[in-house]
Amino acid sequence: MSLSAEDIERFVQDGYVRVSDAFSQDVAAQCRGIIDEAAGVRWNEPSTWREPVVRLGHFSDPPFLDAANTPILREACTQLVGRDRWAPLSALGTFVLRFPVPGSINDDGWHIDVSFAGPDSVPDDYMTWRANVWSRDRGLLMLFLLTDIEETDGPTRLRVGSHLSMARRLQPAGDAGLSLAQLAEQGFDDTAECLEVLATGKAGTVYLCHPFVVHAAQRNIGKHARYLAQPSLSLRQQLSLHRADGIYTPVERAIRLGLGLR
Repeated sequence: MSLSAEDIERFVQDGYVRVSDAFSQDVAAQCRGIIDEAAGVRWNEPSTWREPVVRLGHFSDPPFLDAANTPILREACTQLVGRDRWAPLSALGTFVLRFPVPGSINDDGWHIDVSFAGPDSVPDDYMTWRANVWSRDRGLLMLFLLTDIEETDGPTRLRVGSHLSMARRLQPAGDAGLSLAQLAEQGFDDTAECLEVLATGKAGTVYLCHPFVVHAAQRNIGKHARYLAQPSLSLRQQLSLHRADGIYTPVERAIRLGLGLR
């Protein structure tokens, strides 16, 4: 098994689990080469770094599919989301490249990732997209480390246990859920006391996060480029918080825990 019983319980309580060596260093290097070509930079040549943040879309080249679909990751996703209830990744992205150079980043606010369009949502305006208590269309938030990421390299910040508070916030909104703009207007002060951890590790590390984990970017103040992919794991079967057999996946158990359901 990819994840131990302790790993799974930690995921339910904390909202994330770290999978080291989820894909190989060689695959990570191949991915970096393709990313460099697309971005017009070199991850290990500071003279090519022009902006503090570069964003790229999805790539479906073989190295990215190799990284996304290793046996250890596929088994871990099944353990957390349920067998045959999630769709394997057919591409990897989006990519956020962070470089230690001057400039405004303007993307370091606390948030959760929304997952579906409402009737008033605008396709290219992520602030209008929504999340609901059943995490419609999203099984996991995944963080793929394509470079070694240390504490000063702009690692993603995660608020431990914040997914429990977010479940309670989303429940009254029902099927329609809340847009990212509404969530941002409410703020995330209810999770400010949560322990903060940094998504650091060697290239090839993947963080599997509950969809409701509150997280934030930060500036790269180190000496190295930081390459990260942050895909969503899509659902083939939507989550359920009231199953007749009482058998829930860890993702569902975490939501039920936040709602005080037994």
